[in-house]
Amino acid sequence: MPLQLLKYNPGVVKDITEYAAGKNGPYWVDSDLVRFKNGYPEKLGGWQKDAIYGLNSSANPTTTETTIEGIARRMVYWRSSTDGEDRLAIGTHNHLFIFLNGLLYDITPLRKTSAGLSNPIATASGSTTVTITDTSHGAETGDWVVLSGTTATGGITADTLNDYYGYQLTVIDGNSYSIVVPTAATSTVASGGGTVAIKYLIGNDAGLGAQSAVPALGWGVGGWGQSTWNTARVATTVDIALDNSSWNLSLWGEDLIATVRGGAIYYWNTSAGASSRAVLVSSLAGAESVPTEARVTTVSFPDRHFIAGGCTIYNGTEVDDMLVRWSSQEEFTKFAPTATNTAGDQRLEVGTKIVAMVAAREETIISTDEAVYGMTFVGGDFVFSFRLLATDSGAAGLNTMISIDGDVYWIGKRNFFKYDGIVKEMPCPVQYYVFDRMQKNFIEKTTVGHNKAFKEITWFYVSNDNPNGTVNPEPDSYATYNYAEDAWTVGTMDRTVWSDSFGARKVPFAFDPDGYLYEHETGTSANGAAMNSYIEGSPREISADGETLYMVDQVIPDVTMTPNTTLSLYMNTRKFPNSTETTKGPFAITSSTEKVSTRAKGRQISMKFQSTGLDDDWTLGDFRVNSRQDGLR
Repeated sequence: MPLQLLKYNPGVVKDITEYAAGKNGPYWVDSDLVRFKNGYPEKLGGWQKDAIYGLNSSANPTTTETTIEGIARRMVYWRSSTDGEDRLAIGTHNHLFIFLNGLLYDITPLRKTSAGLSNPIATASGSTTVTITDTSHGAETGDWVVLSGTTATGGITADTLNDYYGYQLTVIDGNSYSIVVPTAATSTVASGGGTVAIKYLIGNDAGLGAQSAVPALGWGVGGWGQSTWNTARVATTVDIALDNSSWNLSLWGEDLIATVRGGAIYYWNTSAGASSRAVLVSSLAGAESVPTEARVTTVSFPDRHFIAGGCTIYNGTEVDDMLVRWSSQEEFTKFAPTATNTAGDQRLEVGTKIVAMVAAREETIISTDEAVYGMTFVGGDFVFSFRLLATDSGAAGLNTMISIDGDVYWIGKRNFFKYDGIVKEMPCPVQYYVFDRMQKNFIEKTTVGHNKAFKEITWFYVSNDNPNGTVNPEPDSYATYNYAEDAWTVGTMDRTVWSDSFGARKVPFAFDPDGYLYEHETGTSANGAAMNSYIEGSPREISADGETLYMVDQVIPDVTMTPNTTLSLYMNTRKFPNSTETTKGPFAITSSTEKVSTRAKGRQISMKFQSTGLDDDWTLGDFRVNSRQDGLR
């Protein structure tokens, strides 16, 4: 019989049977590290590690590569108008960093500083554990400390003890704790170190340090009795998951406003230099009634109010998880309403807590755990108007909403949404697949990223196949929506935060759970390792009614590929939709391959294309097959 065209519609469909996907599309049914462009699948671009260099104990640059400490949850990139330098702020679950000119600066705010401590350090010969005595230190296990002025003690060098990035501590009692250094002591010292200063970074008591949400029993969002009886924070449920530690990062001109989710609001002044640390906004000159705690913060556009959601009430200490407060216009430190400014507040009604906020087309979109609101600047006495846009549509987490050209996209508790003036549930042919394999206990770790060059929105989530199981897993899988093609793809990739290309960064960049920064759409490999990219089509019946068995003996490829690319073709056949699949191949396809000879027999046939080389780069076109009738059974 004549050659038969095997043409597929763009997008992966996994929420119906593969046979149905073939009859109703036909569609592709599985993929990894593949995208659609102009209706056809192609391999994703590769990624390369971006070197991060550390600082020594004197805060001077080194040539030693390092990684960020903690799991990156949020980042923002900008260019300062003062010096023309590009900066990247990175909020992890236990630190806040600035990445500038290849160097990593720790700007995590301080809880307190103990200065002039006399010989507070003890060592034990052969041990890397160092004990530090500081009366009433107030630290909790898991917090971080930075020592300075320490002299060599017990054979451990001063540079080691005075490490720029500091150490995580373990509390012994209210007056002492231990740290672990990279080199063991060579002698035992009961009291040494000379005159030491210790900086205590904000930690557990400030909302930092929790890699994963943990359950809490009792009233409120903390343990039993944490909140005051009969306040706005009181909840009616008794099994609550506390949030993992994360940040809200917003730019105010060329400066940074950083809020610990469920903690305080901090300010970092670019002109003060990269070695300066962020400080409380409430400590700035002229600050008025700045919320001492907030779940979510952002800056409204174009009116420029600083907005806090799920925050402390005005002139009080209670936290209302549904309260929205905003500063006076162009004054992010002034939250006290007066007759001459535009500060104010508004309590939302539908839901139990504010989850996320993003600035969109002349309004701010606010998601509670149950609903979505639109907050629009109207001026006058009311300043802002609030509209309930939709219920049963709350975002899944802090970093799951994204605004693109005025439209907002987000993942909810069981589906995907879009707001373009109206909240809509997005048709998603991989919805059940994603949510069925997602670890729901860690849905809030889901993070979204944009790749405008390819019109892609990607959500990275924690799957049931996570290599860490259920012990602090981080996102390992993704679902991508291409809004130009109206097509979805799925695959595996471990990214905890993602940013699109901007300014001097010409390609998207992202962090993995190990603290490495990668530039994407760079090269054809996974930082020097092979990418396992593949896409599989749905089964196609050779004859219209699917009654006759056919033998496919030839495939005519249509591929755009580089000379060094080898594409493997697998032919999968079945006699019946539920019968055992027979796989023929792999058959190698290169840029010079004119035809592939096969012997694949069945009523239905599907093709899988896969590449595993370092230099592979390909885009599929329309394939044709030659087949002949081979009986009824």
